[in-house]
Amino acid sequence: MKSIETLDPVLIVGAGIMGSGITQVAAQAGHTVLLYDLEPASAAVACDRLAATFDKLVDKGKLTPDDAAQALQRITPIESLADAADAGLVIEAIVERLDAKRDLMLQLQELVSRDCILATNTSSLSISAIASVLQHPERCVGMHFFNPVPLMRLIEVISGLQTATETASRIVELAQSWGKIAVQAQSTPGFIVNRIARPFYAETLALLQEQAATPAALDACLRGAGFRMGLCELMDLIGQDTNLAVTQTVYEANFHDRRFTPSLLQRALVDGGLLGRKSGRGFYDYRSETVVEPTLHETPDRPPAGDNLAVRGQGPVAEYFITALKQQGCRFERITDSKWIGLQVGSARLRLTDGRPAAELGRDVAVFDLPLRDEPGAELAWSHAARADEAWVRAAPDWLALCGFIPQQIGDVPGLVVARTVAMLINEAADAVQQGVCSEADADAAMKLGVNYPAGPFEWLDGWNVHAVVRLLDSLDGYYRGERYRVSPWLRQLAWQTPKK
Repeated sequence: MKSIETLDPVLIVGAGIMGSGITQVAAQAGHTVLLYDLEPASAAVACDRLAATFDKLVDKGKLTPDDAAQALQRITPIESLADAADAGLVIEAIVERLDAKRDLMLQLQELVSRDCILATNTSSLSISAIASVLQHPERCVGMHFFNPVPLMRLIEVISGLQTATETASRIVELAQSWGKIAVQAQSTPGFIVNRIARPFYAETLALLQEQAATPAALDACLRGAGFRMGLCELMDLIGQDTNLAVTQTVYEANFHDRRFTPSLLQRALVDGGLLGRKSGRGFYDYRSETVVEPTLHETPDRPPAGDNLAVRGQGPVAEYFITALKQQGCRFERITDSKWIGLQVGSARLRLTDGRPAAELGRDVAVFDLPLRDEPGAELAWSHAARADEAWVRAAPDWLALCGFIPQQIGDVPGLVVARTVAMLINEAADAVQQGVCSEADADAAMKLGVNYPAGPFEWLDGWNVHAVVRLLDSLDGYYRGERYRVSPWLRQLAWQTPKK
């Protein structure tokens, strides 16, 4: 197998957005790059666009004029694949269709040398299936780049059933030499990012379908947890049709596993042409400059009325309340030996969600979401039991606001917003690790770099409590009575092995 230094020239097949981005990265890294497209003019046009891109990088001071000129000189558009017979590495970035990629691989194996690595930039297709037509499938590997390629640091390196270990290792080293972070995955539906991310979209869509909250309120809660965008605005940006297509692919590839069931609500948006930003409307209307904001709760000037205030439970959430109440000059009792975490005001309770609706926990009960950020000014979902006393319904959000949160009331649904979403992301990542798709470290890196999560699923698990995660998932499973919320065996085993605090 060729070393990294002898992989030149690199052939990029496909001169679209992804192919052009890969070409730019490879050329800037010092490789001789041959760019081919089925439409000959496309490769030349892409080179012109890259010349303009390099000029902009020079203007911004990110490239010297000499470096830009040299990078552009390394790129040559070609009109025939036969002109790349001496390629050491091929990266295809053509249409996302199995038949097209297989046909291309058959062509390439007749043109390039035996030890040329054949890489496919697919986001969802099986590497094993693509490689199955080759005489030497061990040299076929997946390189899943993320758009925009020059800016996104992540590359998923995917091994099919017959991919040689040395092939994958060479590509990992190559990616690192390009300044990328490479994570390794086995060829399973969705690989790492698209598989683990499915619950991120699915939980928001499920809450919307239950009419638990508005898109603006749900988005605010997720931004409050540290995500750069709420899910509704993110799906509008991606395109409802694109997002649904990925979900459908993962669902079908997993033999219709109910964990990946597509949303009827999203299907309705797509059928109605409400695709998001590109169509002018999705969850939000982009045809006007009006911004839809969630209703804000005013912070009270003084602590709400109430006797016998107590902070119950242990852990970061309880400690946060202690600090906040001390800053407000509140007198309170500390009860560490408690089965729940939160505030008690007389007989009323403001509890951290354990996955059960407030109505199941008693009359004067309100539940609040998992606060992932221990800093003031974060939106936080809460709900109350339907038969709660009106005075407590008014007081519960006042206590949250007094402690620095921005309360967002939603319907009395199990797990609220952030807790159920993060628990499901952890659960899916646990299954991926158990099934040998990836390592814990690669799952964390992939989700932070590929979709900009504020933390990786196993980092969240370390900062939470495995028993609390399993309990919350079991509560969701019991409430909805389906396979969607079944606990990963890996996660349940970990809970059995971890002492309860």
